[in-house]
Amino acid sequence: MSFFGKNIKKIRSIKGLSQQAFAELFELKRGTLGAYEEGRSEPKIETLIKIANYFSIAIDDLLTNELTVNQLLKFKGDLTTYAENVKREQFALIPCITESTSNDYALLYNQESFIKELPTMQLPVNLTKDFRGYTVSNLEMSSHDKGFYPKDIVVGEKVPSTVMKKLNNGTLVFVVVDGKLIFRRLYITKDKVVLRADHKNIEDASYPLSDIKEMWRVRYVFCRRIPEFGDDVEDKLFLIEQQLQKMKERLG
Repeated sequence: MSFFGKNIKKIRSIKGLSQQAFAELFELKRGTLGAYEEGRSEPKIETLIKIANYFSIAIDDLLTNELTVNQLLKFKGDLTTYAENVKREQFALIPCITESTSNDYALLYNQESFIKELPTMQLPVNLTKDFRGYTVSNLEMSSHDKGFYPKDIVVGEKVPSTVMKKLNNGTLVFVVVDGKLIFRRLYITKDKVVLRADHKNIEDASYPLSDIKEMWRVRYVFCRRIPEFGDDVEDKLFLIEQQLQKMKERLG
């Protein structure tokens, strides 16, 4: 007598898997799995091997012994499924400042009730750190068809006031200052903050460091277009080819 049907039914019970979910793991029909569990049919050797390997159970044990719950829990495999892993994993819930909420945020940035009303995004980032999303709304950080464009999203990590002066010049940040929310590159000179745009026609904005209400250092970027890759490399390769050709001509 084979214990295969009883054992796979017990595995399903331990992990809370429906017949359909279990069957899909091994490319079986639900009716076929039901026949296995009821003892009306025995699995093909290929199916038996797949199930035994997946749960790290010896084929002989799966067929000839009625496994106990304790035995199943001691096997090397943790008997988890992809769906369970996704459900158990926690992603950070990040409030996101949009174009329509940007002005309000500059005034209500420290009110928890307002922050809770912002739309959110979920990302697999450090849960112990504080992040904020910001939707780009202008062309200040664009230059020669590169950079950031409206609807791009940047995600910043909060910068404590004691750390602001330690950031490298040129760091991308968005800050709350003077009742505004500004996304630019940061430059520190003594106790003054200079916020510089990439667009050459935009003047620098300077503020005392003490006026900065919030600062978020950009850590992640989401663009609404596919960035241009390879242009600079291709130009350099072309120049190298030209130089090599000139050298050959001189040597020839």
